[in-house]
Amino acid sequence: MQFNPRYLDFARHYGFEIVACAPRKGNEKGRAERGVAYVKTNFLAGLELPNFSALNPAVRLWLETVANVRLHRETQRRPEDLWVEERAHLQPVNPRLFDVGRVLTVRANRQFRVTLESNRYSVPARLAGRPVTMKVYPDRVCVYHDGELVARHGRSFERHQDIEDPDHPKTLIAQRRHARDALVLKRFLGLTPLAEKYHAGLLDRRGNAIAHVRKIVALAEIHGDDAVVRAMTDALTFEAFSSEYIAHLIDARRRQLPEPSPLHLIRRQDLLELELPPPDLSAYSGIRTGNNPQDEVGGDHDHV
Repeated sequence: MQFNPRYLDFARHYGFEIVACAPRKGNEKGRAERGVAYVKTNFLAGLELPNFSALNPAVRLWLETVANVRLHRETQRRPEDLWVEERAHLQPVNPRLFDVGRVLTVRANRQFRVTLESNRYSVPARLAGRPVTMKVYPDRVCVYHDGELVARHGRSFERHQDIEDPDHPKTLIAQRRHARDALVLKRFLGLTPLAEKYHAGLLDRRGNAIAHVRKIVALAEIHGDDAVVRAMTDALTFEAFSSEYIAHLIDARRRQLPEPSPLHLIRRQDLLELELPPPDLSAYSGIRTGNNPQDEVGGDHDHV
């Protein structure tokens, strides 16, 4: 005969002995079965089962008003009267609750999820693909790694649900953001040898230098590297460190501003590249050449 190991642990924890019935001797457990049948037919019949926190007070009320004040059929005494006599002979109950959690060893998937009864529960992103220990309770699911509690979720009895702790993907999101920022910074530093000096100025003058770097790289994608490099060179001359200043210089040169402004630097090459419209000579098209005043427009008086 072999007992369930978890049930043996439960018996040892609370200090009682397990006595098994003999094989094919159903009559030996009739008394226990009748007690279970009494609870089912008298207390649970027609009752909608809520969670355990609401069920326990209902059981206590039923014991005090029905089960323990009835006249027992075999003893012909009330259970509450027998309890007064037996209480002095009983051992104290272990004050520490027995851990009824079902222990499972599982592996988190690539989406840092563990699966239980078709539902998926999140774990910290760093544990994706790694083995973890899951303890399943009636009301919660706890996940451990190397003996440390890493996730705790309310247990769901629905199907195909995805339960996520908002803190679990934060590390992965931060890692991906840092990776993207590293690529952007590499692209920025590759624009010109002066980019490193400009980046140092951003770090010194601006609170969020990487945000300015992202915008400057975006300007390079829109207007081309040459326009950004030229604007960055001008900005270094004035020690102006911001993506907004770079954008202004690019826009000013694109519009070919004729006069300098506090945010615009005129180069000789810029002046040589100005495109002026051809002169309008239509005002002179009606004037005749010659020294005779009568040759001018309106000066013909030969005919009266």
